[in-house]
Amino acid sequence: MSLPACRLCGAELRRTFVDLGMSPPCESYLSADELDRGETFYPLNVRICESCLLVQLPAYIAAEDIFSHYAYFSSFSESWVEHARRYVEDAAARLRLDEDSFVVEVASNDGYLLQHVQARGIRCHGIEPAANVAEAARAKGIETTVAFVGESTARDFVERHGSADLVAANNVFAHVPDIVDFATGLRVLAGESGTVTIEIPHLLRLIEGNLYDTIYHEHYSYLSLLTTQRVLEAAGLTVVDVEELSTHGGSLRTWSVPTASAGAPSDAVAKILADEEAAGLHTVEGHDGFARSVATARNDLVQFLIERSREGASVAAYGAPGKGNTLLNHAGVRQDLISFTVDRNTFKHGKFLPGTHIPIHEPEHLDRERPDYIVVLPWNLREEITAQLAHTREWGARLVFPLPTLEVIG
Repeated sequence: MSLPACRLCGAELRRTFVDLGMSPPCESYLSADELDRGETFYPLNVRICESCLLVQLPAYIAAEDIFSHYAYFSSFSESWVEHARRYVEDAAARLRLDEDSFVVEVASNDGYLLQHVQARGIRCHGIEPAANVAEAARAKGIETTVAFVGESTARDFVERHGSADLVAANNVFAHVPDIVDFATGLRVLAGESGTVTIEIPHLLRLIEGNLYDTIYHEHYSYLSLLTTQRVLEAAGLTVVDVEELSTHGGSLRTWSVPTASAGAPSDAVAKILADEEAAGLHTVEGHDGFARSVATARNDLVQFLIERSREGASVAAYGAPGKGNTLLNHAGVRQDLISFTVDRNTFKHGKFLPGTHIPIHEPEHLDRERPDYIVVLPWNLREEITAQLAHTREWGARLVFPLPTLEVIG
């Protein structure tokens, strides 16, 4: 049996970073009539390339099978929409964008970001692979092309619409199996003078915070600044600045330009590279130990839920994010330990979580059932969700945050 090849350098992937066993695709929510059918589980065996250090999940599932019809709509998170608004404000000031500028967002989802560009009178266009999500953006009046971005599709787009002054690729870089072709597409979209921004969950923070639930089949790569630079360099882009963000437990936003026009990188680039090196991420051996931390977090959650079950306490969950499905399937949690979950996304109401078959209801279901404990699955939206659930204190409910470490608050 041949080993999978690194998607950046082509070397054989011999070394495991962490193995989370088998899990169904995290966004494959089930209808009631699908519960008695078989589900396909795929490996979540994350490797690290011993040659270029890219941490990656082999493409067990094709991107077309995941993203052509998608269940995630960004606008359901108020804090995420606000994050996008601040980004647009900052980018417009930094790059002096005006009515003569052109902004393209790749993986533009339901227009959560480009609506802020449009409000400033700046011409914009989204490129989104999921047709159902693209329709939601078009309903807001945002021009959207349904396509997967690569070098070829980017050239077709530029021929029709021209190159962009700003290309935003926020929280999509890790979602593409052919990451070099995707990066080359970003380079084409930017022309000779555009800027490309990329937001990625930072591998350093994933390891430090034990945020293993962000590992799922949609995330093909787990990126440090070092490996991000290497991918972009292969596509003719150079990172000239970087910001550290609090989103997703700790993310990076890189600012890149065509290599021919790149000046010296900012001090922030050197600082984050130094942080990564100090943490051991510039060596293969420095990535060791994560699997042990993952096992500890899983055991803590399972022990907590079993103890609550023995006490006769009722436990529900809040949210139905993809990351929650990684967590619950890895822990072997089923409906006997968490009776139901709720979500604001109406698309998911009446459906069931993949693998675990936990039912998804509207948020008001919590008020009717009044569980003793509420496990918050989208822990990255902690402040927003804590505020949304403040009223549950009326019946004495306690919120449970399973990661980075198990925490119960009342």
